[in-house]
Amino acid sequence: MNYLTPSLITSLLFSSAGVFANTSTSDKTVLEHIEVQGVQSRLQARGILKDSIARTELIDAEQLKNMQAANLTEAIDKALGIRVSNECSMCGAKRIMINGMKGEHTNVLIDGVPMHTMLSGFYGMDSIATSGIGTIEIARGAGASLTAPEAIGGTVNLVSQKPAKNAAELDMAVGNYEYRKVSMVAMGVSEDERSSISAIAQQDSRDQFDGDHNGVSESPLLDNQSIAITLSHDLSLDTTIKARYGRSDSEVFGGPVLGDTTSSIAETLASVNQGEAERLFVDNQVDGRYVGHPWETAEWVDTQREEWLVSLLHSMNDKLTVDISYANVEHIQDSFYESIDYFAQDDMQFITAKLYYALNDQHLITLGVDHRDEQMRSHSAALADNPLYMSDSFDYTVSGLYIQETYTPSIDFELALAVRFDRITADFIANRVTDNEIDETLVSPRLDIRWFHHENWTSRFSVGQGYRAPLSFFESDHGILDAEKGYLVDVHDVERSIGYNYSLNHSENKLNATLSLAYTQVDNLATLSHNETGTPVLGQLSEQADVWAWDLALSYQLLEQLQLGASIETYRYNDEFKSSFGIAPTEKRASINLEFVQAAWTVTANYLFVPSRDLNDYGYEGFNDIQAQQPKATDVSSYGLLDFKVTYALTNNIKLYAGMNNALDYNQAADEASPLLFDSEGGYDVTYIYAPLRGRQAYLGFDYDF
Repeated sequence: MNYLTPSLITSLLFSSAGVFANTSTSDKTVLEHIEVQGVQSRLQARGILKDSIARTELIDAEQLKNMQAANLTEAIDKALGIRVSNECSMCGAKRIMINGMKGEHTNVLIDGVPMHTMLSGFYGMDSIATSGIGTIEIARGAGASLTAPEAIGGTVNLVSQKPAKNAAELDMAVGNYEYRKVSMVAMGVSEDERSSISAIAQQDSRDQFDGDHNGVSESPLLDNQSIAITLSHDLSLDTTIKARYGRSDSEVFGGPVLGDTTSSIAETLASVNQGEAERLFVDNQVDGRYVGHPWETAEWVDTQREEWLVSLLHSMNDKLTVDISYANVEHIQDSFYESIDYFAQDDMQFITAKLYYALNDQHLITLGVDHRDEQMRSHSAALADNPLYMSDSFDYTVSGLYIQETYTPSIDFELALAVRFDRITADFIANRVTDNEIDETLVSPRLDIRWFHHENWTSRFSVGQGYRAPLSFFESDHGILDAEKGYLVDVHDVERSIGYNYSLNHSENKLNATLSLAYTQVDNLATLSHNETGTPVLGQLSEQADVWAWDLALSYQLLEQLQLGASIETYRYNDEFKSSFGIAPTEKRASINLEFVQAAWTVTANYLFVPSRDLNDYGYEGFNDIQAQQPKATDVSSYGLLDFKVTYALTNNIKLYAGMNNALDYNQAADEASPLLFDSEGGYDVTYIYAPLRGRQAYLGFDYDF
């Protein structure tokens, strides 16, 4: 799996920066520099390629460095309106939640193009490298992106850093629990500035974490490796072509602690041949010493991902522009869940074409078509002979047509009205009873308004419809883990939503404040249930689910060197929505943060507070003992998380840094209770999760620009 060889890293790092380097010259004549903007820069300046009407949170490259974020989930975990839900203490699956919606309601884009499949939304988020990202754009609400209508909660758009000169950067860090991060970014620009290349390579890893020291980890080993190369060339002043290739490998291993309960991953997988142990824990208590065979608590996931993206941008004249993109993604998952193997290959092709027509200074028409074709094939050798098991293999196609009118009667007011028409088919191919489980034509309108009331006050309002086809078993809380009961799918409708979003921003001198409100309702929300034989079934709610969300964010420049910030968030779900969650979401949280810059020093810190909660609202029930005599607590305490980083600029090119994440060392297993549980029938599970499962992470490193 280790394809980041030294020779490849070296070539990525240095050849990219040097391939377009200007030839040296002894001529000291200073020439006048005349900047000629390409089509992309001109259109961005005119606002055509960037929809700034909708409420959008921005995280830039400097903020990513200050957070020491190696992957996407670390980068946005504490962003306003975003929560990253840990769905499993063994495999560490992460879901990105926007506006209080579930993780499957978030769509991840790369440079504005949907690049993540149904399958990658569950294990792919921890493996998306932050190296080479210029900005992360978080847009809230259904239909926030014209090309991603399935994003009922919103979209996360990863905008690649645009090369501006020949440069390279090396960032290396080490820390406790075998934390390692090495990232390299190289960029080159041709002498005539018509061509550019960027290349990134990143490897990051961290070891298992066992907070209660019983030999079973609460947070898994994670090892990621990524490379990406992007080429851009201006064929003329009016035409730009861009190509991107990316590849990533990720390995996750949780359960028996390596070097303690087991010696290796290979030994763990092979231990299935030993059969079942008489008991899993000393005294049959989940916080007791683990004495079972390694396979009985092991979860291993190996993910390989390859992606291609090609786009063409052509301006026919001052009024008419064409933007065409094609993406191909292959996502392969090989996994092991406590003796149950699961292999899946998900292939997706996506093509979109947009036509921008500037009718006049007040009207911009956007017309677009797109097509998504996704095929997922899965199998499990352990369940192949079980008649109650149905493979979740599917064929999924969506063809869409959309039009948007952007009306700007003055610099103080802007309105965008859009409508999408989609033809959707989805077929679980293992189900021989019906043809297509989903076969629908949908119409999804959206309205966005931005209004500058005053030079210091701005309102944004949006209302829109969205949809999503619930196709992945992973939404059902590890439904395939029971070899005897199997797993079934009973999905026949798309999830249909309507969302309302409003924000009010005040910006004046040293103060910036934003109040946001959101309401989303969903029909046919996917959920896990059990039939009369106890077999898990991926089905859908018959009642409507809804959630209210509001948040307030403040920042104040107290001194020239010191900026302070604070935020508060609240989410309120109805009972139907609560019943669909496998892991209780965080309903309230607040944070304070600071950034201090003085000469060569930079200090950033963030404190996040989550109040106490009652888990009964989300159906939590479990026991610490196999006899079901010691119920697990459902009234859980509040907690706080403190992160900080100190950076010192040793020279103009070299920065040294040190920091801690979760500096107060709070984690659920050590300070509250193990996420492991026994149910009322003595069955073992790993999902009694309501708080962070990894303790203090200290690190130090350096950043070298050259």
